[in-house]
Amino acid sequence: MAVVNIRRDVDDKFYRYRMPLLQTKIEGRGNGIKTVIPNMSDIARALSRPPTYPTKFFGCELGAQTTFDEKADRYIVNGAHQADALRKLLDDFIAKFVLCGSCKNPETDLKIMKDGMILRDCKACGKRSDVDMRHKLTTFITKNPPPKKAKGAKGAGKAAGQSVEAQGGDDDDAKSDEDDFTAKINADAKDMPKANEAEDDADDVQWSVDTSDEAVKARAAAALASSLKANLVLGDDDEGEDDENSPYNQFGTWLLANRTGGSEGRTDLASAEVYKKAVELGIEKKHKAVQVLIQGLISEDAAKDVEKYGAVIVKMTSSEKHQKSLLGGVERLAGVTYPELVPNGVPKVLMALYQLDALDEEVVQTWGTHVSKKYVDKETSKRVRKAAAPFLEWLAEADDDDEEDSDLDDL
Repeated sequence: MAVVNIRRDVDDKFYRYRMPLLQTKIEGRGNGIKTVIPNMSDIARALSRPPTYPTKFFGCELGAQTTFDEKADRYIVNGAHQADALRKLLDDFIAKFVLCGSCKNPETDLKIMKDGMILRDCKACGKRSDVDMRHKLTTFITKNPPPKKAKGAKGAGKAAGQSVEAQGGDDDDAKSDEDDFTAKINADAKDMPKANEAEDDADDVQWSVDTSDEAVKARAAAALASSLKANLVLGDDDEGEDDENSPYNQFGTWLLANRTGGSEGRTDLASAEVYKKAVELGIEKKHKAVQVLIQGLISEDAAKDVEKYGAVIVKMTSSEKHQKSLLGGVERLAGVTYPELVPNGVPKVLMALYQLDALDEEVVQTWGTHVSKKYVDKETSKRVRKAAAPFLEWLAEADDDDEEDSDLDDL
């Protein structure tokens, strides 16, 4: 079983706190489609939290219903969600409800106080840090406190089972708590897979990264394809199901394959070819197709690509709704696929689109002042809009100059 650091921002392969890599399984179709997390119990055990907590957290963040059958060990999030997207949400759960707010160590217990506050009690540094009580998960935790851990029982440790804390008794229990946790760590360490253990137990593993042009292009295509599959087609779907066979995913996959070479070795596309493919799939007038177009066609050299494919971008962006979808594609392009576009690249992309007349001033200005979770998470949405500030300020100044010129003409 593949394992990763609990804190995935820590690159140290000898980091002692590790967990299984989250896996997903998509079941059902249409309105009944759902995502099963087959190893949620193992992940929760490594985090010393009940498996219902991260599952419910996913539902809160995605606006999706969740179901769990603890006896059958099934934890489900309604809808189709790719593993990469849920892994990022798991990182958020760990940051908010597992890591110590002071030392960022995962050796914490959840304490529910009599006033309803939820604290992370750190066994590493001894400090207590509260969680964000504004998050919807806190209500679920309060109503479903972790079960009490039987004294002397082996397993996930006290952090997996804290109940409402009574007044007093902390000093008396501190030493036994620490001993229990130490025993847990030592017991778990015996069975923990080695950080980079090969399945065939080979001793001569060599660590290297292929930096050839072909390998770099392949990695970029794989990352972008994952982004397309996970988040391209969103929610309000009167335009077809959001599965791998939908015309939007077919369009995005085709753009990626041809833009990065593909089986025919092509390195470029003409705008006419792109539009012809959209017509073939019957989505040339759909606003979601514009979002796919931006993510599948534009690379890290975004401003130049916008200019290169300006004809098809303008052709397919035919209404305000299309423009909003276009901006959503920019959010995902800069916020997820090519984060190096933040901060300097975003203003250039918006300027290029504006100069094509693909974006109206009012639409961009409204977008710039309204953070949304429709295309990316809230923090990423804020970051992209903050990066867009130079362009938005330029637009505002241009409007002021136009008003002054108009006033002078009236004199």
